[in-house]
Amino acid sequence: MIPEEDRPASWLRGYGGIEADIRQLREFADKLQAEVERNYAPHLSYIAEDMKAPLPNPADAFVELVHFLHAHWETQQATVDMVWGVRGATGHLATAAGTVADRYQDSDAFSSARVVDVERALANPGVAPTGPSVVLPDPTGPQSGQGPVVLP
Repeated sequence: MIPEEDRPASWLRGYGGIEADIRQLREFADKLQAEVERNYAPHLSYIAEDMKAPLPNPADAFVELVHFLHAHWETQQATVDMVWGVRGATGHLATAAGTVADRYQDSDAFSSARVVDVERALANPGVAPTGPSVVLPDPTGPQSGQGPVVLP
């Protein structure tokens, strides 16, 4: 008897199971990890340098410019966080796929991966390295080196 946690949703029960080739899962995991390590992570330093380009401190009296630069900085910081997050999330997915492939590589064709095993592999936060995001200086803040912008 299949445990309830490994059964498909009730509305999907008549559709059959999902089959996966463990060899291809291992190949997917390896290629995805290699893609992150060779073609994504090395470019992060260049992106960081471009994003750290200093912006001049805006004139206090030009309120619209101050607000624009602050909104620009918030958007830029969110973008940098996402760019750095993709590295960790993609590496995490590759590691989880590799974990499931390793666990089931010696099983016969009629064995099936349990949903719990896949969920555990995806939930393990320590499986993929994540680097810190770059903290960009706010051109309207006190850390800009020129003093904070004082709004009228």
